[in-house]
Amino acid sequence: MQYGDFAKLYDTLMSDVDYDGWASYIEGFIPEDASVLECACGTGEITLRLAKAGHSIVATDVSEDMLRVASEKLRLSGAAAKRVHFARMDMRETAVHKPVDCVVCCCDGVNYLLSREDVKRFFMSASSALRSGGLLLFDISSRYKLKELLGQNCFADNDADHPYIWQNTYDAQSKLLRMELAFFIKQGELYSRIDEAHIQRAHSVKEISSWLEECGYEYDIYKCFGTETPDDTTERIQFVARKL
Repeated sequence: MQYGDFAKLYDTLMSDVDYDGWASYIEGFIPEDASVLECACGTGEITLRLAKAGHSIVATDVSEDMLRVASEKLRLSGAAAKRVHFARMDMRETAVHKPVDCVVCCCDGVNYLLSREDVKRFFMSASSALRSGGLLLFDISSRYKLKELLGQNCFADNDADHPYIWQNTYDAQSKLLRMELAFFIKQGELYSRIDEAHIQRAHSVKEISSWLEECGYEYDIYKCFGTETPDDTTERIQFVARKL
């Protein structure tokens, strides 16, 4: 996985995401004025909204380029930026000066952890950052979505300034989805090409639930953006876990 020039294009690719609704949904689980550790914060869209809601946030990502975009976005936001501290950090190895009320990871961060060991390392790392009874909030793209909707499919957008081609390959044995993206950036009358390759694992609800229990959490599971129980065709699943 790379994040270089792609960090500048990420918001273009995600332009149809309702971040206001997403942040509002997450906010519904977080105590008032909570301290938050955000993992895989990307370009800071959720960060910005949680900060505006009054939370103090340590926003982390493994990509310096993503953090640079997020930091500039928060700087331009005004007062909300004062509640945010950015840090380059692997979500499997988080560290905080004092325990936080909530750890948040949105938009497939856990799907990018490709093994049982890595997911459990994240859960344990989050636990070490949380106060007793603190919340771990994260979502996953479901196995149904990665296998049936994205796997073996190709998507394209012919936007005049940033056209792209997105080719996916799903391996049923490893449960890994490989996403190959080619962006074409208009420069005068010509286009330059940027290639990105990303891999996600299609974790099952049963797997995630088992690993949470092994790491000392109790939890609830919802269809993301609601409180209904996920079914076999749910595309995004929200976990609300509490450190015991």
